[in-house]
Amino acid sequence: MSEAPKVSNKHILIDKANAIMLVTVGITAFIVTFSLVASKALISQSRYQAKVIKEKDITLKQLKENNNNVSKLVESYKNFAGEKVNILEGSINGTGSRDGDNPKIVLDALPSKYDFPGLISSVEKLLKEGGYKIINIGGSDDEIAQQKVSTAKPTAIQIPFPISVETNYQGAQNLLLTLERTIRPIQVSSLNITASGSVLQVAITAKTFYQPEKSLNISSKVVK
Repeated sequence: MSEAPKVSNKHILIDKANAIMLVTVGITAFIVTFSLVASKALISQSRYQAKVIKEKDITLKQLKENNNNVSKLVESYKNFAGEKVNILEGSINGTGSRDGDNPKIVLDALPSKYDFPGLISSVEKLLKEGGYKIINIGGSDDEIAQQKVSTAKPTAIQIPFPISVETNYQGAQNLLLTLERTIRPIQVSSLNITASGSVLQVAITAKTFYQPEKSLNISSKVVK
């Protein structure tokens, strides 16, 4: 039976050195790979934090600007509401058609809510005060549809309505001036006059407006 060849010390040392080198290369590769991954993560995190800080600075700047604007707006509102003579040259404490404080006049001129019955009542009162015999004040109360429109389109929205009255020649001449007396803006689309002796029947197609109130929307932004 033959004996196994003897391994020299030189081979043992070489194998040992190779093993150490292999382990060293493996550890080095792990460290390098880990460092690269960690560096990429740190760089990504650093960029993200920079974006967050930038957005925070923008938000803070906007908040400071809004805060200053609020103070100016409050002061302007107080001055506007506190004027003794309103924009219609009436008294802020009176009860006449031209009286009332300025904020109320502005809201009456362009209300933020759709109120067809209120509109018809004010037009009826205006015509009666002008001495007109009312034949008809038409139009339809479309509140449900207007709620959908006002949500989707927060701009001035028209409300059409026809009116017809009996009057004399002078009353027919003054009818448009009578409509102008109302605080709310009224646009006349058509005017038709028929006469029967001294009695005139005046039919008008008109429209007025309301503008839905604008809500304050506070939003959040996801920084990526």
